[in-house]
This record gives sequence, C-alpha cells and structure tokens, in this order.
Amino acid sequence: MKPSMLDTDILSEFFRGNPKVIEKVDEYLGEFGFISISIITYYEVLNGLLYKDAKKQLTRFEEFVALNAVIPLTLPMAKIAASIQADLRTKGTEIGHTDTLIAGIAINSELRLVTNNTDHFKRIKDLEIANWMK
Repeated sequence: MKPSMLDTDILSEFFRGNPKVIEKVDEYLGEFGFISISIITYYEVLNGLLYKDAKKQLTRFEEFVALNAVIPLTLPMAKIAASIQADLRTKGTEIGHTDTLIAGIAINSELRLVTNNTDHFKRIKDLEIANWMK
C-alpha cells in the first residue's frame, strides 16, 4: 500500500461499518499504524455530527482522531488548491473549494487520496487516487 489520506466519504463509510472499507483500513493500519485525514475532512465530519447532535458518534469520532493524524492546511497547500481551483474553473469543470483544498493537502503531503468521489478528483493533475469502496 502507499501512504494515503482518507477523504470524507470513505471515513463516513468506515464509521457506518462498510465491510470493504473496514478491511482496507485494517490492512492500512497493519502497515502504517495510523490513518491520515485532512483538517477539511475533520471539519466536514465534525460539522455533520454537531448538526445532527449525534453525541455518541461525536465521541467515537474524536477518539478516532486522537489515535490518528489530522493534517493541517498550510500556505503551500492552499496555493496548490487555489491553482487547482483556478485551472478547473477555467475549464468549466469545478469540483468545489473543499475538494480542491483536500486535493492540495494530499498533493503537498505526497499522499494518495482514498475517495469514492473519483469523478471529481480524477480531474486533478498530479493527484493519485484510490477507491476502497470497490
């Protein structure tokens, strides 16, 4: 396996108990010892759980975060994301700011992005993606 970062949709499937994703996460943990997510994914999941007032899920998520790695957004990452967004906007193929920020973090961190949203992310040059749902 390659060093990777989980996108929000894959992390959500993990917490929903998707057997394919759980198997891949277990395999990844066996090799690397921790899971990486971006600060954007942290925000998206936290926002959703707070909105739903899902206290048990929130506790479980925070316990997961404490055992793994949340990659912060840095200036170089933001510059990569802005360049991606401008390029996609010029082509008329925008995917949204949060996804471009996630891509910028993955590219700058030299991590493969694990996502089920391959239609969006395959538009981004230099971003390696994998789908643990298949």
